[in-house]
Amino acid sequence: MTREPRAGAGGEGTGGGASSPIPGVLWGHATRHADARGGLAEIARASTIDLSVARTGRSGAALAQANLSVSAVGVLRGLHLHRRQLDRWHVASGRAFVALVDVRPLFADPRAAAPVETRTLGDDDWVEIPAGVAHGFLALEPLTLVYVVTNEYDGTDELGFAWDDPDAAIAWPPVTAADDGGPVLSDRDRANPPLRDLVARLRAAGAG
Repeated sequence: MTREPRAGAGGEGTGGGASSPIPGVLWGHATRHADARGGLAEIARASTIDLSVARTGRSGAALAQANLSVSAVGVLRGLHLHRRQLDRWHVASGRAFVALVDVRPLFADPRAAAPVETRTLGDDDWVEIPAGVAHGFLALEPLTLVYVVTNEYDGTDELGFAWDDPDAAIAWPPVTAADDGGPVLSDRDRANPPLRDLVARLRAAGAG
C-alpha cells in the first residue's frame, strides 16, 4: 500500500507523526521555514523520539550518528535490517518510494507473514524505523536523504535480504535505470539472501 505521509502527520518541528500498521513506525512531515534567504527545517529532536528498548533493540540507546545519502534516479538501497538500531530518515530533497518489512514476527514463528508498508516521501517528509523492521527506498527523483541512527557504524548490525524477495512481495515502481532494465543496486544489495534464509540464520545463531 502506498500512501502520502502528510495527511495527519506532524506539523511544527518534528514532533508527533502518523502511526503505522507496523508497530513502532512513525511517519511525519517537518515544517520548513523559508524566506528570501533560503529555509530552515528541524530534522530531529532527541526529546521527541521514543528511544525505548522496543524501538531501538537495546537499553540506554541515544541518537549517535547522522548520515547523508545522495542517490540518482533509479537507485534502490535495501532491503536492510538492524537488530539494535532505530533509524530516522528525513528527505531533504527529491522523492523516494520507501518500503518497510516487519521481520519481527518471523523470529517468533518462521512461518508467519512479514507485514509490509510502502509510502512515497517528498521534501521534508520523515519516517522513524524501529529495530527489526527492514527498510529500503527507490529514488524516484534525484534524492538527498539525511538519516539519524542510534548506533555508531561498526558493521556488526548490518543485515539485509533481497529487494525483490517473493515473501515480502514489495510492489516497487517500475524502473529501467540499470543495464539489465532494473534498479541500480550496490554489490552488497545484489548479493543479499532471501528473507527466509536470513531469518533461519539469525534464529540458528540465537539472534532473533
